[in-house]
Amino acid sequence: MANHKATKKDVRQAAKRRDRNRYYGKTTRNAVRDLKATEGAAYGEALPNVISMIDKLAKRGIIHKNKASNLKSKLVRASKATA
Repeated sequence: MANHKATKKDVRQAAKRRDRNRYYGKTTRNAVRDLKATEGAAYGEALPNVISMIDKLAKRGIIHKNKASNLKSKLVRASKATA
């Protein structure tokens, strides 16, 4: 365990960031899962919101930008297939 005051604070901040990042990541994964379960017009309406969530994850560094691009590409391809 850390002995310095600043190091203890850094440990607390890192835990807070880790919890926040896990929440954002899990929420986005659930949104992607729910989107894949929908069909038709509902898919097209929900797609921009999910893409926005994915972009925010990439911007925050929670996922890699190429992973975000691959996820968005698959979702858009799926929307074109159902249309």
